[in-house]
This record gives sequence, C-alpha cells and structure tokens, in this order.
Amino acid sequence: MKAQVLFSGGKDSSLSAILLDPFFDVELVTCSFSILPVGKVAKVAADELGYSHRVLELDRSILESALDIIIDDGYPRNAINYIHKTVIETLAREEDVSLIADGVRRDDRVPKLTDAEVRSIEDRFGVSYICPLHGYGRSAVNLLVSQYMVIEEGQSDSIAKADYETELRELIRQQYGDEKVLEIFPEHVQSRVIRRV
Repeated sequence: MKAQVLFSGGKDSSLSAILLDPFFDVELVTCSFSILPVGKVAKVAADELGYSHRVLELDRSILESALDIIIDDGYPRNAINYIHKTVIETLAREEDVSLIADGVRRDDRVPKLTDAEVRSIEDRFGVSYICPLHGYGRSAVNLLVSQYMVIEEGQSDSIAKADYETELRELIRQQYGDEKVLEIFPEHVQSRVIRRV
C-alpha cells in the first residue's frame, strides 16, 4: 500500500517518511501554488532520502483565501491550518490515494487538524490519515533525526524549504511588503534535510 507523505523537505516530514518506510510504499508529496519553486527545493531533499516525489499543484485561490485569513487575524495559525486541511482534502480526492501522512508532532501548534476534522476527512473520502510523529515531542524527534539525517537549521526566512508558510510569506511580501511578513510571523527555527545517514 502507498503512503502519500506531505513533504516540505524538513526534518519532521522526512522522519515521518522513514518511520513509515517499513510498512508502506512511501511517496513524498510537496504542495505548490506556483509562486515559488518549492517543488524543486523539496525534490533535492527527497532524492537525498531516496523516496519518490511529486508536486501537487494547487489552485492559487487557496493561498489567497489563507492570505485573507492571516491579514484579518494578524497571526498565522488559522491560515496555515486552513491550507493544511484543504491540501489533505484535495489529496484525498485523488483516485489512487488511500493513506495520507504528515510530519505533525505532538507539540506542534500548526498545522494541526482537530479529531473531528480527521474523522470527517476519513469518512467522506475513504482514506486513512496518519501522523507518525504525533506521540513525539521536539526533543525526541531531534534525537531520532540525529540518527538518520544531516540537517540544516535556521530562522524560517533564511532556510530554503517547501512548506505552506514559504509561499504564504511570499504572497504577503508581494502584496503588503516585508514589514507585514515580519509583523505576522514570529521568529522560529526551521530545518532542511541535507542528506540521509
């Protein structure tokens, strides 16, 4: 059975793929709104991990709706969760998809689906949704990552990555400028896989 793992090229989605590998045929799926070449960034990491990879091209209107949410709220949580839920529903509609996984950890604030949202997606689309890292906190993930991968970490605006935030930041930058991006997104560290050990 194939597991479609939502993939940003970072340590969490990469570790999820590695943990699922003994049980499923892993395919990494990177979402793109065609604003930035995030698919190419993720492909480099996917090749280093040794998994097949594809880009799921999404309608830009999804990102524009998320932009409206983030501007109204003044913070990213609801906008990122909206994108994540929409991406999973879009992927679940594909004919050959039966299992969707992501790299959401126990202590992540975003993206995160509620139990009711997960049940709704599974019931409506006949898919299974798995979060292999859901029982792991950041320190446990870091310990596992150190055994399997070499990563680069840095502030989110300085790391080449392929998560939802990357293109959302760029859309905000294009429409409102750099200052608005800094106002909305708190500083936080993100990662990118360099190679598998």
